[in-house]
Parts: sequence; structure tokens; C-alpha cells
Amino acid sequence: MLFNSLTFAVFLFAAFILYHLVPAKYRFIFLLAASYVFYMNLHVAYGLLLLFTTILTYALALGLEKAKDRSAKRRCLLGGILPLVGILLVFKLGAPVIDRLNALIDAGRLSMQPLTVRILLPAGVSFYFFQSMGYLIDVYRGKCKAERHFGYYALFVSFFPQLLAGPIGRADSLLPQLKKERCFHYKNVTYGLKLMAWGYFKKLVIADVFATVVNKVYDNPYSYVGLVFIITTVMFAIEIYCDFSGYSDIAIGCARLFGIELMTNFKTPYFSFSIREFWSRWHISLSTWFRDYVYIPLGGNRKGRLQHCLNLFLTFLVSGFWHGSSLTYIVWGGIHGVLQILETFLYPKTKGGGAVIRKKHWWQLPITFSLLCLTWIFFRANTIQDAFWILSRLFWDIGRPFNYLKTAVICLDMSYLSMFGMALSAAALFVWDLLSLKQDVIELVSRQNCLVRWGLYVLLLVAIALFSYKGIATEFIYFKF
Repeated sequence: MLFNSLTFAVFLFAAFILYHLVPAKYRFIFLLAASYVFYMNLHVAYGLLLLFTTILTYALALGLEKAKDRSAKRRCLLGGILPLVGILLVFKLGAPVIDRLNALIDAGRLSMQPLTVRILLPAGVSFYFFQSMGYLIDVYRGKCKAERHFGYYALFVSFFPQLLAGPIGRADSLLPQLKKERCFHYKNVTYGLKLMAWGYFKKLVIADVFATVVNKVYDNPYSYVGLVFIITTVMFAIEIYCDFSGYSDIAIGCARLFGIELMTNFKTPYFSFSIREFWSRWHISLSTWFRDYVYIPLGGNRKGRLQHCLNLFLTFLVSGFWHGSSLTYIVWGGIHGVLQILETFLYPKTKGGGAVIRKKHWWQLPITFSLLCLTWIFFRANTIQDAFWILSRLFWDIGRPFNYLKTAVICLDMSYLSMFGMALSAAALFVWDLLSLKQDVIELVSRQNCLVRWGLYVLLLVAIALFSYKGIATEFIYFKF
């Protein structure tokens, strides 16, 4: 079920009430059952894949600890990772391969009947596969011990707030929390609800509204030129940030209702002074996963600068492919890899080998944001041809500034009220992120007097009620990954 659906609202309310009524020692069982109900609401078969993943990695982690030599440990590790990677590749590549075969059949190059098989990527599969694989690797490295209680481990894999799109949990921080007996804590509940409300604002009022304009242009790019591409690309940068960080806020807030703290997944990423800093602030649970389980095993920065650069590039190529087999995602990942490599030459190295900006200047912020927006073109474009078309026409007719602006206004075809609403919501996001650089905004608001505090709460809820699209539960962007 989707976080932004009425079904989820009813489910969460019932789960929260029942959870605190169940005796403490049985609460993990209730949460486990609730998580499977949550996931199987999307499709019953999804629960079987989740259970298979849980049983496989649970058993192999125990085998890892019992193995007496490194060779046996390696066999256990590969016995868990290879099937999961294989299944993921089938889901990622299956549909594109079938579509390509059907295209060849239609063109008469293959004498066979068209294939009607549809391979649909189960929601969340990448995230809980990665969480399970990370757990196996940590056990293999000796970073954590294999969990012997199947119920707790099953809950670790399936915990519903993070199941569909993260944050990707680590065993050493999440498992101990799941085992701990928790009681009702007023501050946890209120903090969680406030964070969820902010997440819903970002998703419903900003991301979904911006998406209507972005989709219109990017789904039919050959009808547009010039400034409209710059505007909608910036809008997409805001949309994807609000969509995904909004999901993370809802997930983290939802977990707090049950006394569980998930890791922070976004830290004001568009206030970054470099691409490297951006990746330390954006989708932190996934970027650190690729760092710990792809980049470091490749050798990291330990084998000289040339190998370091190659490892960076390969890691980002893998990240691009994880998002999809389309060439647009591969190019997007490759560009980020190249940008990171360039920064290793532009900035001095830290003791750990990474580039660091010792002196930051304000102009680095807009330059970094502009580079990020250019890469988002490849991420959002439907095809690589669309991406290059957009890039080649960003400044079409800029020599005539009045016509450049006028054409964009006509193409966007938006009312003044819509533009004002979008600008206001984007300003609210900017203020929140600016304040977040130095403090927890929710704690800051909570310290204000009653009139100010409740005025802001009501304003936020009214904005969600008035400016979001009613009756439409749109998927979060990262569900398809």
C-alpha cells in the first residue's frame, strides 16, 4: 500500500493502537505480521519473495559463522549474494529484453510469435535485497554476528516503514532496536507525526504538483525549446528531492511511532559545495551501501590514483544500472563518476584519499546545483535521444531575451495562482533546508510558544489539504527502482 493512500492511513492507525495494546514481549510478532500485510497488500506473491529472501540469508548467515575456513565462508556468502543479484537482474533486464525481442519479431527479423510475458519489478525488492546482502557481507567481515532468532531477523528484513524505498538499514544499528522492549513515549510519537506531516507536504504539495508540469514537457520534449527546459529541469530537481526525501521522512516518522529510529537519509543535499559532498547528503543509506559493498571491495583508494578513479567510475556505473537498464541511467551514473574523478584532481585529498574543499565559496553552490540539474536531464528523459535534444536546445533563442522568456511562459501555460503556489511551497522548502543546516527544525518549532507552534502546524495541514491532488495516490518515484 502507498504511504499517501487512505488505506495506509487506516492501516497505520490500527497498527499503532494494536501495537501498544499487545504485551511487550509479543510486539515484534505483531510488527512482523503487520509488515507482511502491508507488503502483500500490493500483491500476495510479493510476500513469497520476501520470505524466500529472509530464509535464504538467515540460513546462510548462520552457515557463515559455522564455516571453519575462508573458502567455506566465501561459498556461503556467494550462495546468498548470487541468487539475489540474479533475481534482481531478471527483473531489471527481463522486460527490456522481451521488448527488444518483440521489436525484432515485428520487424520480421525473427520468425516466431511475439512474447507476451511481462516481468514487473516487485516494489521494494532492490531495497530489501540490498539490506539482506549488506547483512550477509557484514557477518562475513565479522562486523556483526549472525542473528539466531528468526523472528527478529525476519522483522529486520521486512519492517514496513522502510520496506519499499528505504532507508536501507544496517544490522548493527537496527536489529538491537527491534529486540528492545519499547513502551509508549509521547515525544517519539509527536516527533514522528510532525516529521510525517512534513514528508507529506513535500510529496503532495511540492513533488506531485511540480510533476504535472515536468511530465508535460519531458514526455513530449520535441514540442518545446529554450527556457522551458531549464525551468522544468530545475523543477524536476526539486520534484525528485521532495518525492524521495518526503518518502524517507514519512518512513522515519512512522518508525518513530513504534519507538524505532531509522538512519537519516537526506541532509539538505542541494546546499552542497561539490558533487562529492552532494553524495554524502543524498540518499545516504544507498550511497554508503555502494561505498561499503562496491567501492571498497574494488579497492577504494588504496591502489593508486588511476585505480581509485576507475573504482569511482565503476561504482557510479553500477549505481546508474541499479536505477534501470536504460542508457539514460547508465549515462547519468557515468557522468557522476567522471565529475567525482575531476574533483579528485581539483581539490586536495584527505587522509582517507577523498577530495575535500578546505575553503568554501558561495559561488560553488550554484555551480554544483547547475551540474546536478544537467545530470538530472539524463535521469528524467525517456530516451537518450530526448536527453540530447533537451541539452541542445536549453539556450535556443537566448539572443533575444524577451522572446526567450515569452516562449517559456506560453509553453508552460500556467495560471498566476499556480505559479505563486509553487513558488511559495519551494520557498518553504528552502527555508526548512536552510534552517536544517544548523539545527533540527522540528525541535526548533517545538520550542516556540503555543500560538506560533500550533499556527505552523495548522498552516502545514491546511496547505496539504488545499494544494495536494485529492483522491489520487501517486507512486513514489523510487518505487520503480
